[in-house]
Amino acid sequence: MTQIGKDREQLIARAFVSLAETLVDDYDVIELLTRLVDHSADLLDADAAGIMLADPHEQLQVMPATSKNARLTELMQLQADEGPCLQCYRSGAPVNVADLTRARDQWPVFVAAATATGEPAFRAVHAVPPRLHGKAIGAMNLFRHRPGVMPAADQALGQAFADVSTIAIVQERAIRRSEVLNAQLQAALNSRVIIEQAKGVLAQHSGLPMDQAFDQLRRHARNNRRRLAEVARELAEHTLNPNEVILANPAPAAEGSTQFRSPRGH
Repeated sequence: MTQIGKDREQLIARAFVSLAETLVDDYDVIELLTRLVDHSADLLDADAAGIMLADPHEQLQVMPATSKNARLTELMQLQADEGPCLQCYRSGAPVNVADLTRARDQWPVFVAAATATGEPAFRAVHAVPPRLHGKAIGAMNLFRHRPGVMPAADQALGQAFADVSTIAIVQERAIRRSEVLNAQLQAALNSRVIIEQAKGVLAQHSGLPMDQAFDQLRRHARNNRRRLAEVARELAEHTLNPNEVILANPAPAAEGSTQFRSPRGH
C-alpha cells in the first residue's frame, strides 16, 4: 500500500471514530450529520456534500451541507420536484450522474438551474440513500465541479457514511418502533430550523457570512460542551448575547493540511 493509501485509510478510520463518539444516549443529531457531510466531502472524490431527510409525511427536507451552492442545488431539486437526489430517495438506490449536462432530457428544469448556479457550477452528482430495513429515509449527495464517474471505492464508502446517518436517527434499541423514527426525524428537522435562525442572528450581529456564523456557533457549543441545538435556541430566543459567541470563539489559526482529498487532476 502506498503512503497516500495508508494516510487515507487512517483518516477514514478517524472519521468513523469521530462519528461513533456522538452515538451516545444524549447525542446531537445535527452535529453528527454535519460531521458526516464534512467527512464525506473531505474523504471522497467530491467538492461538496449534503444530506436530505424525509419528514413524517415522506417529504424531503434539506439538512446540513458543506457549502451554500450544495444547499442551493438540493433546494432546486425540491422546487423542481426532479433530480438525482429525489430519484435516489424514491428508488432507494444510488444514482450516479457523471455529467449533468447530459441529463437535460431526464431532469430539464433542475439541470438548467443547477448548471447555471455558482462559479464553478456542479457538473456531476452521486447520491446514496440512508436506509432502514431496506427503505430509503433520505439521500446523501456528493457534488463535483468536474464531470466524471465517482470511483467504486468512494461509492461504497459514501454508502457507508449514509448508513451511519440512519444509526444517528434511530438508536439500535428503538429500531423496532417506527414512531420513534418519525419522532427523531422531526426533532432533527425542528433543530435545523432553530439553527438556521441562530445563524441569522449571528450573521446580522457580526456581519459574518452565514457559513462562518455557523462555524462560530459550532465552536461555542463544543468549547462549552453543550448541545448545538440548545445554544442555537438561546440565540434565537435572545437569551444568549451574540457577543459571547463571536468574541469568545475567534477562528482558529490555520494548522496546515490535515485533510485528504482524492486526486482530481487539479
